[in-house]
Amino acid sequence: MGTNAENAFEAMKGTVGADEGVGEWFEVTQDLINTFANATHDHQFIHVDPERAKAGPFGAPIAHGFLTLSLLTHLSGSIKSSGAGSVPMTGVVAGVNYGFDKVRFVSPVKVGSKIRAKGVTSDVNLKDPNTILSKRTLTIEIEGGSRPAVIAEWITMLAFA
Repeated sequence: MGTNAENAFEAMKGTVGADEGVGEWFEVTQDLINTFANATHDHQFIHVDPERAKAGPFGAPIAHGFLTLSLLTHLSGSIKSSGAGSVPMTGVVAGVNYGFDKVRFVSPVKVGSKIRAKGVTSDVNLKDPNTILSKRTLTIEIEGGSRPAVIAEWITMLAFA
C-alpha cells in the first residue's frame, strides 16, 4: 500500500488522454471587461470604448486575453469531468495552480459572446510521495465560432497528507 498520492497517481494515470467533456456557456459582458480593465489598469480602447472599438480591427469591444484565460477557473469548474478530476482521492490537503506550460490566444472574444471550456487530461506526474502534478489541455470555445479563443496547458499541484 502506497501513500495517498501514490494511490491516486496510479488511478489518475488511466485518465491521460481522456476527454473530460465540455462545460456550460458563459457570457462575456462589457461590465465584466470593464471590471477587469479597472483591476489590471489596462484601459485600451479595444476593450473599454464600445464606440471607438466598433471602428477598430475587431468591429466591437473584445475581452482582454488574460481575462479570458483567468475565466478558466470558472469555466473548467462546470466541466462534468471523466478525466483525472473524476478519480476518487483520499487525503488531499490542497490543490493549487502550479502554472501553464503553454498558452495560445487564438481568437478574440467579442463583448456579448458566450464561451465555454472543454478539457483533456494530458499528463499526470508523481512529483514526490505526497505530491501530484496534473496537466490538462483546456480549450475555450466561442459559441458559433470556427476557432477557439484560447488553448492552454494548465498544471495543478495536488498535495496529500
